[in-house]
Amino acid sequence: MAGMDFFIRPASGTTSADWVRIPNCDMKVRLTRRLTRTIIRGEEGDDLHDEGSESTAYTVTGELSIDDYKRILGMFRSGQPFIHDPFEERDVKVIFASMEYESSNKMFTFELLEDIV
Repeated sequence: MAGMDFFIRPASGTTSADWVRIPNCDMKVRLTRRLTRTIIRGEEGDDLHDEGSESTAYTVTGELSIDDYKRILGMFRSGQPFIHDPFEERDVKVIFASMEYESSNKMFTFELLEDIV
């Protein structure tokens, strides 16, 4: 593991006590831009248009206790939680795209999406 701390809190959380800290996680970030491509037949080439928005996908893996799993499962089912993006040092409102948990080794994988307009 990379040893990065991952922080997540429910949308309704307002204090520092609402954050769940998961130590020693591995975190992958993928940013994409929204583009429109216009193909002009009989003209020269095609046009790419940047729509000015981007999406960020976070994939987080690590080890999670069953008690923390239950807390985060509640966040999964109750709305859009916030995470702390350690790369940009900011809090980010996200949605869970998917969540996996293996009880035999307590390993988890979260896929979280942020949509920036």
